[in-house]
Amino acid sequence: MNENQITELVCTRMCHDLIGNIGAVSNAVELLEEGDMDFLEDIKSILKVSSKTLSSRMKFFRMAFGLMNANLGDTTLVNKTIKEYLETIGNKNYPILLDLGEYSPKYSRLVMLLVMVLADMFIKGGRISVFEKDCKLFVNNSDVSTISPQKYEAILATLSGQEEEYLAQYAPVFYLRKFVEESGMNIRLSERGDFLLEQR
Repeated sequence: MNENQITELVCTRMCHDLIGNIGAVSNAVELLEEGDMDFLEDIKSILKVSSKTLSSRMKFFRMAFGLMNANLGDTTLVNKTIKEYLETIGNKNYPILLDLGEYSPKYSRLVMLLVMVLADMFIKGGRISVFEKDCKLFVNNSDVSTISPQKYEAILATLSGQEEEYLAQYAPVFYLRKFVEESGMNIRLSERGDFLLEQR
């Protein structure tokens, strides 16, 4: 898969993840323009939730897929960005929780991508732990029952280069695979949904 194809998939995935809330903002603005104050509180709620979701996702996408910048060297900021992103895809009944240990800033982008990919496997919430040990990066899933077997198989096939088709929903996996290859690293995905990243 060439870089242009990966770029197309990433752009498609980002648009998909943003369009719903953009539509909600647009609908709220239309209601405001109609001047019906009966829905004012609902409009405020829609604008508040949608704007926060859009801001959190855009910040995450910018750091995970954009040009390398100084922000990636600040693990405190990276961790905050990841947590805020996960809040937009979980919900109060099935949140995606994050336990962050210490890791080198050189792994910041990889942490973001690995968390995004693991979160994509979840069915109804879950818990992710991140830590570095002995120059190896671990991004672990706390409960195997929280992941979708179908998504797990698709992601495993994509990581190993055995995918049958290029789907935008797996854009982060294609991007991750390319990034890992160019970084001279190996990546493993266990049966329970744990990632291990290490130098070759």
